[in-house]
Amino acid sequence: MKKNTMIKLAAGVATLLLMSTSAQAGYTMKKKVGDVDTKLTFFGFAQLEAVGGKGMQIKYAQDGNGVNVGTNSGSNINFRAQRIRLGWKYVAGKVRGKVFLDFNQKYTNPAATNGAAVPNVIKDAFIAYKFNNAFIPKLGVIKMPNGMGFTMPGWNLDIAERGFDKSLVLERNMGLMVSGRGIGWEGNKVNGFEMGHDRAWTGFGYDVMVANQASRSKAVASTSAMGGNSYAVRGMFDYTEKLHTEISYAKSENAGGYDTNTSNPSRNIDYSNVNVGVDSNLGKLSLKAEYTTAHNITGIQDYDEDTYTATAAYFLTPKLELVAKTIQGSAQKGTNAITTKLGNTYLGFNLFLSQPHSDFSRKSKKARNQQKVVFNYIVANGSGATEVAANKWTGLSGYRANAFIVQYQFKF
Repeated sequence: MKKNTMIKLAAGVATLLLMSTSAQAGYTMKKKVGDVDTKLTFFGFAQLEAVGGKGMQIKYAQDGNGVNVGTNSGSNINFRAQRIRLGWKYVAGKVRGKVFLDFNQKYTNPAATNGAAVPNVIKDAFIAYKFNNAFIPKLGVIKMPNGMGFTMPGWNLDIAERGFDKSLVLERNMGLMVSGRGIGWEGNKVNGFEMGHDRAWTGFGYDVMVANQASRSKAVASTSAMGGNSYAVRGMFDYTEKLHTEISYAKSENAGGYDTNTSNPSRNIDYSNVNVGVDSNLGKLSLKAEYTTAHNITGIQDYDEDTYTATAAYFLTPKLELVAKTIQGSAQKGTNAITTKLGNTYLGFNLFLSQPHSDFSRKSKKARNQQKVVFNYIVANGSGATEVAANKWTGLSGYRANAFIVQYQFKF
């Protein structure tokens, strides 16, 4: 796809937005096709940032293992866009469809994206059929059901970005997923687009997905192609917005890249992880905890990483929320390797600029997120937060020194 084609696509979407009739949770057009009511909704968001600090300079210049991948300019402040996205959802009776694009991603040839089988600019592209709340099959590019924080939308985060535990999940992939939500109780509203715990339900939920190799995941070597599949299964229970619990197991085969030489099968090792999460919204106060244990990262035998995450957020006023989130990790790259430890603690606030609400429900907070300013100061700690090569953090990603992010987000 050429650059001018992308510009034409964005212009076409903008034209359709101007023709839309509703500004509630995107811009919606409705039309009756035969006896079927159809609905087309356009939506999008952008996250524009000023970032700085030594930790950010290191991250720009190196990957998580200290390998040079860029130029550290030494600038005190840099400006960037984290996400610039446009998408649309389509509903026709029990049929659902979604496409979601990120214009901040480089275009890549589909053959080079391996498992996802589409360019990186395509974040979601799937069709679903809602038989009922308990049985909703989806086919296409979807977030694999692995990681509580990862499967929540990027515009609905407590802090400015996902933490380094995100590197361990299986990311998005091309495959087939079957889902159910709010099972066992009456009155649950399920629209069929859910990827995480998007709404406040009461009851059980599940996801089962089989897909191509998870080569969009940082935990799987990008060279792996056509050498296996990936799998994820997740179960959850909700009791309104006061309690959400979930556990998932995920695996990607031949995570080091498939090797046809059976006498040297060192690359044909499966990557796997287990993720457990709890989320509780208690009015002004919200609490979250998450644990991930990952094994054989990038197909390296006994390259393991564990992360513990805890988040607390409290509304001082309907427009100002204080947030603290800490991620503590330990990594060991091989059986006899030293265990390194890294912590990243985000301290800051969310300042909501529009649609203030008098209540503090999860639904109201999502509406507040349409326009907000986020400030996070990131404190790095642990034995891995060092320039000493012998002790340097061996996990997949993370800040090895302090950094800060100031973000403006708008969403429609």
